[in-house]
Amino acid sequence: MLPAVLDDLVVLDLSQGIAGPICARLLGDHGADVIKVEPPNGDYGRRMPPFFQDDPHPEKSLFFLMANLNKRGIVLDLETPLGVSRLRQLARSADVIVENFTPGYLASLGLDHATLVQDNPGLVMTSITPFGQTGPYSRYKGDEIVTYATSGIMAISGTSDREPLKHGGVPGEYESAMNGMLATNVAILVRDMTGVGRHVDVSMQEVVASSLVIEQPWYSFAGGVQGRRHVEGTNFGQVMPCKDGYFISQEGGGATWETIADFYGRPELKEPRFAEPAQRMRNAHEMDPFILEATKDRTMAELFNTASEKFRLLFGIVQTPADLARCGQLEARGFFQEVDHPVIGKIRVPFRLWNMSAGGATYRAPAPLLGQHNAEVFQTLEVSSGAI
Repeated sequence: MLPAVLDDLVVLDLSQGIAGPICARLLGDHGADVIKVEPPNGDYGRRMPPFFQDDPHPEKSLFFLMANLNKRGIVLDLETPLGVSRLRQLARSADVIVENFTPGYLASLGLDHATLVQDNPGLVMTSITPFGQTGPYSRYKGDEIVTYATSGIMAISGTSDREPLKHGGVPGEYESAMNGMLATNVAILVRDMTGVGRHVDVSMQEVVASSLVIEQPWYSFAGGVQGRRHVEGTNFGQVMPCKDGYFISQEGGGATWETIADFYGRPELKEPRFAEPAQRMRNAHEMDPFILEATKDRTMAELFNTASEKFRLLFGIVQTPADLARCGQLEARGFFQEVDHPVIGKIRVPFRLWNMSAGGATYRAPAPLLGQHNAEVFQTLEVSSGAI
């Protein structure tokens, strides 16, 4: 078996919540020795629902479990001189520090990148914060929904008669985690070539704003503003109901409109008023009833199989968590990982975000209990394991 691609790295994860911990976890998934450093009361992610069996226990947050696989865990109180001293000792032999404190906090403790590189010139520090380390918003507190709103993407989400919508889940956190992991690896590559570490500055607002790959250039170059979609006549190309759930079908992918009309089995869709994209948009309120009537008695599975195998359409079904758990595609890709946690027990979680021909993500350990590896880490790094 080939060694993991990052197994020569030591990472100190000072971050809390989702984005920073997942960034550090991705490094650990590929072999890095990630040491999660928590305050005495633990990462606030331990208090984030949902909880296993709905029990708000600090070791039962499913968010924390998923975001902190493949890590060892210690407790340090950075509000004390002893805690600061010990972190400095740990930083001398670390390759990477991941953190998400308010800009200026670590500097006030003498633990910022500019200070720590004096003892460890190759140290990479990755900071993931709502608005980055600079600019007028940099010291503002914020969370995922705030950065999602200020990124501009909410302005185009939803329908024109309602308030803007945020996408489900916490995509801004995950996107920031993956951008942080990518930037960290670039900084490590530069460090290996030059011997000099870098401070990586990730702004969640910028990460989400960068996903406006069409809307922002459209405004910049032509003054065009994409609004939220119309209330009526917008079913085709959006989520539509069928007998046992929902699906989405779109033009493109080589299928002609005549092919799409044949798939729905409604000859009315071949009428001249629906022949071209502009006409279909103008007459969408008349077109929608034909599509909805054609699908109301057809199941998701039947629609998907017919669309993909016979008609070659751009088509997807809206899968629920139950559907994902038994999704043959995800199973074949090894997407899920069974974790055996000492408090929660066995549970399957999303794990592999990509596959490689060799040296890919490997599960080694569940999320650590609070302070689980204090003695082990301090002994390995020749630091006293006395009271913290």
